[in-house]
Amino acid sequence: MTFRYVLATITLVGAATAAFAQDEKRIEISGTAGWTFSDGVDGDAEDRFGNAFASIDPDDAFSWNVRVGYMVTPNAEIGALFGVQSTSLGVTLRTATLGTSNFTLGDETIYNYHGYFAYNFGESAMVRPYVLLGLGATSFGGVSVDLPGIPVQHDNSRAEIGGSTKFSTTWAAGLKLFPTKSIGLRLEARWTPTYIKSDSEGWWCDPYWGCYVVGDAQYSNQYELGGGVTFRF
Repeated sequence: MTFRYVLATITLVGAATAAFAQDEKRIEISGTAGWTFSDGVDGDAEDRFGNAFASIDPDDAFSWNVRVGYMVTPNAEIGALFGVQSTSLGVTLRTATLGTSNFTLGDETIYNYHGYFAYNFGESAMVRPYVLLGLGATSFGGVSVDLPGIPVQHDNSRAEIGGSTKFSTTWAAGLKLFPTKSIGLRLEARWTPTYIKSDSEGWWCDPYWGCYVVGDAQYSNQYELGGGVTFRF
C-alpha cells in the first residue's frame, strides 16, 4: 500500500511539474535606454616645452541596450547583451603657458558586447530584484578629429583616431516589475570597466622572487542608469 501511495505522489508531482514547465515563460527580451557617466584614463607624457597630456575621456551621454535572456531555472538566467553609447571624446592638456585646457576631439560611438549570467530573486513574483555579471568586450569606435590646426589628409578628410576593442566585464543590479505575465518594466544600474593600460609604479623587491616592475592598471569605466520594457515568451 505504501508503495502505491509513493508511486501516486511521484506521478502527481511529475504531472504538475510538466504542466508548470509548459505554462512558464522562459525567454525574456528587453530594451532599455538611459544615461551613461563615462571616464577614461590619465597620462603624464610631457614634451620638451612643458606641455603634458593629462587625460582622455568619453563624455557622459545617452545610451541604449537590447538583451535576450533564457530562464534556465525560475531564478537563474543566461543571455546576451548589446549596448551602444553615442558620445564624444575629450582630452585634457596641461601647457606651460596656458595651464589646463579641455578639447573635444570628435564624435565617438562605444559598443558593448557581453554574455551574462543573472540571478533573479523570488519566484514568479510581480517584483523581482536581480544581480547580473557579464563577460565580453567593449569596442571604442574611431574618431574623426575636428579641431582647428589639425591638418586634413590628402583626400580632404579629417585626421582619424583608430578604434580599439578591449576585454571588459559588466556588473548590474536591477528590478523587474511585471504587472502582467508577458510584459514588464526593467530598472537597472550597471557598471562596465574596460582595461586600457598599466602605468609603471616603480620596483618591488622580494628576497625569494627578486625585483620586478609594479604596474598601476587603468580602466575606462561606464556607469549607466537606465530603464525599459521586458517581454516574456
